Amino acid sequence: MDSVKVIADKIAKNIGAVIKGKDDVVRKTVIALLTGGHILLEDVPGSGKTMLAKTLAASVDGTFKRIQMTPDMLPADITGVNIFDLKTSQFRFVKGPVFTNILIADEINRATPKTQAGLLECMEEEQVTVDGNTWPMEDVFMVIATQNPVDTQGVFPLPEAQVDRFLMKLYMEYPDHDSMIEIFRTHIQKDVLEQVTPVTSIEEIKNAGKQIEQVSISDAVYSYAADLVEATRAHESVVLGVSQRGGIALLRAAKTVAAIHERTYVLPDDIKEIACDVLAHRMILKNALRVRRNAAVELMKEILEQVPVPTEEMLK
Repeated sequence: MDSVKVIADKIAKNIGAVIKGKDDVVRKTVIALLTGGHILLEDVPGSGKTMLAKTLAASVDGTFKRIQMTPDMLPADITGVNIFDLKTSQFRFVKGPVFTNILIADEINRATPKTQAGLLECMEEEQVTVDGNTWPMEDVFMVIATQNPVDTQGVFPLPEAQVDRFLMKLYMEYPDHDSMIEIFRTHIQKDVLEQVTPVTSIEEIKNAGKQIEQVSISDAVYSYAADLVEATRAHESVVLGVSQRGGIALLRAAKTVAAIHERTYVLPDDIKEIACDVLAHRMILKNALRVRRNAAVELMKEILEQVPVPTEEMLK
């Protein structure tokens, strides 16, 4: 059985063959997959959001579906619907695209709030309820949603309740000059994704999850995570800070980071490595700051510098 590090490295290397110059984003995408969380990718059109999601899906030997969100979509288009079968004279449930291992919800902010809400139960409870019947999701289930922050017409901003259900919010950003050249060389061919083959299985990801569960957290690290969460609530620029759900998500992701570093315990550095990606999008800032891009990330970095880190003696 491969270790968490081996599995993470295999997936990251496979994605890196297609996504150039974005090692940090790729690494955190893999962390989210192994943690069992969902990702919100945000950036300008053409920055590689959908390509990253597709390459991750192609790297895993599991089921994968993609939804192109539009304003006329209904929740049943995502979750599924009961139809009347004339042969049996009974209703039968036709499963929607959420019944898969990896689901790409492309341009999620183009769907109406009613349709966006269709994903809420799936993402948090890992089940779908239709007409009083509950259907469980796959054992490994990940939503990778993309959104374009540039357009303002025909889009519906995600409500805070749904944004909070994403483990991480990642930004692709523009690549540097050398990475841009590598991207041109790689993607001048039209069949780039056809060359991507699975490097891990759903069973391996489930086994990695079991290994991650064995990673321990000391009382000092629990306290450090609580200090960070409380600091977001006390900051003068924040209207609404991070909830307990955000703190739990931070600790779960930190356990995955520790496992990738081949440790059986979490260090404060593991928390600091992913704190901005896990916590920043969960804060609601004052109106003056909301218009500034990456304001929440900058604020989270400021909080990380201000909150005292446990000493080595405290971690024992």
